[in-house]
Amino acid sequence: MAFDNKGFGNGPQIELPDLSNLRKNLGGARWVVVAILVLALLATSFYTVQPEEVAVVLRFGKYVREENPGLHFKLPFGIERNIQVPVQRQLKEEFGFRTVSSGVRSDFTSRGHETESSMLTGDLNAAVVEWVVQYRVADAEKFLFRVRNVEETFRDMSEAMMREVVGDRTVNEVITVGRQEIEDLVKTGLQDLCDEYQTGIRVDQVVLQSVTPPDPVKPSFNEVNQAEQEREQLINEAQSQYNQIIPRAEGEARRTVQEAEGYALNRVNRSEGDAALFVSLFQEYRKAPDVTRNRMYLETMSEILPLVGRKLIIDDDVEGLVPLLNMDGAGPLTAAGRDSQ
Repeated sequence: MAFDNKGFGNGPQIELPDLSNLRKNLGGARWVVVAILVLALLATSFYTVQPEEVAVVLRFGKYVREENPGLHFKLPFGIERNIQVPVQRQLKEEFGFRTVSSGVRSDFTSRGHETESSMLTGDLNAAVVEWVVQYRVADAEKFLFRVRNVEETFRDMSEAMMREVVGDRTVNEVITVGRQEIEDLVKTGLQDLCDEYQTGIRVDQVVLQSVTPPDPVKPSFNEVNQAEQEREQLINEAQSQYNQIIPRAEGEARRTVQEAEGYALNRVNRSEGDAALFVSLFQEYRKAPDVTRNRMYLETMSEILPLVGRKLIIDDDVEGLVPLLNMDGAGPLTAAGRDSQ
């Protein structure tokens, strides 16, 4: 389009641009902007919470609410933003080692983490303690906002509690018999610290992965353990022999005592019975002495005569009778024998 300066002199002519195409281009760009805004609105207004998580919603950086798993709406364009926290997932922290790869055969490494595992026991011995703390997020708000760098703080508390418990025990307790007690005490103390600091963490389990002496002293420590095992073996063998011999000796002693008591009781009872019999016989004898003497004589003879064999009783006045008797090979009867018969 040309503009003619008629009435303004004979100056040059000015051509103005054609604005119809510009209007068309602006109209198309406006729709593009609108579409972008709609997409941004949809993208920043809806979010999905996974089944094992909760969403902590912040409005201008301030805590507003928590949302459970599912599809939810929030104010768009950054007015509200959500932080996903895995409250149903069991988390873990490793101390003294790290897992390189997990699977059927997991790989671990302790290189670079010796300072975490090196500890001093109560009897001033060194020990290398590796452990795992398994935990869950019990309160998402406290976990995110009450403690700065909560995971690092949790690691520091775990290490401090383990060093405190190990420092109260001997190296033998730490390496052998006291492992379960150490795990329970560390779990309880660590949970108390988490509650005191309001970390929002619930401690599920503390597991001692490996407890060994330092490498430079392992040979000496193994020798000491072997000597202690031999000592325990000898003690157990001696105790076994003691349990076999002493109860048997005690049983024999009790049996001997009981036999002696029984023998004494038998003799006393028999003596009392004989005395009672003698007293009763004496009383009967006093009532009829002749009858009692005759009865006693006859009873005595009935016991003695069967023991002496065949006996021939003849009258002293009879003469010449001996040759007529068949003595069955017996010798001649002497006068003494006759008198006794």
